[in-house]
Amino acid sequence: MPDPIFAHPRLAAVYDTFDGDRGDLDAYEQIAAELGAHHVLDIGCGTGCLALRLADAGHTVTGYDPAVASLDVARKKPGADRITWHSELPDGEFDLVLMTANVAQVFITDEQWHTVLRDAHTRLRPGGHLVFETRRPEYRAWDEWATDTGPDVRDVPGVGPVEHRRHLTAVHLPLVSFRHTYTFPGGDTLTSDSTLRFRDRNELGTDLTTCGFTISDVRQAPDRPGRERVFLCEKPLI
Repeated sequence: MPDPIFAHPRLAAVYDTFDGDRGDLDAYEQIAAELGAHHVLDIGCGTGCLALRLADAGHTVTGYDPAVASLDVARKKPGADRITWHSELPDGEFDLVLMTANVAQVFITDEQWHTVLRDAHTRLRPGGHLVFETRRPEYRAWDEWATDTGPDVRDVPGVGPVEHRRHLTAVHLPLVSFRHTYTFPGGDTLTSDSTLRFRDRNELGTDLTTCGFTISDVRQAPDRPGRERVFLCEKPLI
């Protein structure tokens, strides 16, 4: 079940404004080109920022997200008709499966995480790649979240000034929970509670091997050096 921040129509409509320019996506465009990927599946595509960039670069893109409200935002963007959008994980054979931002960390149980890894493996052609990022638990990002509570006020096109606050609500490692609060013009307030799982390098290696992948590279996230890892994982040819 997706968090309200992605699934509530009013929150999905303001998401891009608060998410910034998404310079972090440059690295994924480069990886898709480096791997020579033609057919790309973007798991947790949200409002379609990466999917649209990849389509602009000439890739054939399928975007999947269970949050229908986010897909509604994505479908209204210029060029969205070049992408196939799904609210249920589609079948197919892809060269590259991506999970960007916090997508890999929203699967908080072992069963959920292993299921998405196996689903990705099934949908990749032999020699295809799964690429995802995950925050390094040793960096303790939640310490910053505890002090960075806002408010952050931004002018949302068609809506007006919206205030955002984030509050850390629980740290029970490997799980970290927090609440987003948005206040709209007129005083309406909506909240969204989220929980992320922080997996260490060894745990991720074991999970990926168990689900049939080999790790071809582990890189720094260019926008957060030292804070995140980007895993490039290959489905073996045989």
